[in-house]
Amino acid sequence: MDRSSPVTALLAARAVRDFGDGFVAVLLPVHLTLLGFSAVEVGVMATAALLGSSLLTLGIGALGGRHDHRRLLIAAAGLMVASGVAFAFVHDFALLLVIAFVGTINPSSGSVSVFAPLEQTVLTAASADRERTAMFARYSLVGALAGAVGALAAAVPDILAPWGLDQFQAIRLMFVLYALLGIAGALLYRLVPKRPPAEARPPAALGPSKGIVVRMALLFSVDSFGSGFVVQSLLALWLFETFDLSLSAAGLFFFWSGVLAAFSFPVAAWLARHIGLINTMVFTHIPANLCLILAAFAPSLPVVLALLLIRAALSQMDVPTRTSYVMAVVTEAERPAAASFTTVPRSIAAAISPSIGGALFAAGWQALPLVLSGTIKTAYDLALLFQLRHVKPPEER
Repeated sequence: MDRSSPVTALLAARAVRDFGDGFVAVLLPVHLTLLGFSAVEVGVMATAALLGSSLLTLGIGALGGRHDHRRLLIAAAGLMVASGVAFAFVHDFALLLVIAFVGTINPSSGSVSVFAPLEQTVLTAASADRERTAMFARYSLVGALAGAVGALAAAVPDILAPWGLDQFQAIRLMFVLYALLGIAGALLYRLVPKRPPAEARPPAALGPSKGIVVRMALLFSVDSFGSGFVVQSLLALWLFETFDLSLSAAGLFFFWSGVLAAFSFPVAAWLARHIGLINTMVFTHIPANLCLILAAFAPSLPVVLALLLIRAALSQMDVPTRTSYVMAVVTEAERPAAASFTTVPRSIAAAISPSIGGALFAAGWQALPLVLSGTIKTAYDLALLFQLRHVKPPEER
């Protein structure tokens, strides 16, 4: 199998998965509301999903350096199938909470999932140093475009309404579609080559890079804690209830948000070649955070949507650059663990804040989560610049 084959398979699998995540993030709060759950319970569900994902990712980080990546990816796809089926047919809150915790349902627009550390490791092995950031830009571009189309597909329940299918039943069918996408992902992961046995037994998950990984994990967790206040499901809920936005209009908005984010990734790779990975992460993130804070005080829906779209065009440029940076500053054997251990604290931190955001929303402080998110994330950007500006990846030395 040629060198490009696993790359093609993983890019296609990322597209399939993020298409599903795109419509699930928008439909999840609507589905839970139709089941009779409150805004606080929606936030708790998002927290459970993110926390469970983080623990699964931690386990994958420990196993990824020792076991076949293809087998682990196929198993994760199986979990996606089970999650979709369960959310389509289970209505009890406690049981749904357990399913959200152990499954792959993603309330966020980003690809925070058990799949990421394994995919990132395989992609890094298939890329030269100078091609790595561009590779992750393509990886992020594909995912973001698929997620944007998925968000647009969230309007399907409204489209089906004239045909006599009520919104609740249509949303259940969308969760069944999510399960079918998991099957498609499993078939694509079968195209990833098996790891040779000689590669499968490194002495430890983390070795010489432990210090820098811990530092990155702590910094990234601050950023994700801030992001958790405005995960896509909660941002959709804010737009629904504050501005009476329709499901179709919300899907269209999140589609364009995803498109803008997607096409920011190649720009991020270009910027990184000229100003460096860390500078690209920081100097695009801070203006995005300011737009989020301003949206909380905007006087009308058009102004709010304009500010959020500007934020979407800037806020995700750190995604391919961050991934590339992590993969670059650790040894090859440590890459699965580094990807996992820098993702898990982010996921745990992001799992805490949706519940807080949901509680603030229910208490009448609907705009406060946006202000908290923008402020915390700006503090992270400044800390990142101060802490890591002198730690250079190979292509910048």
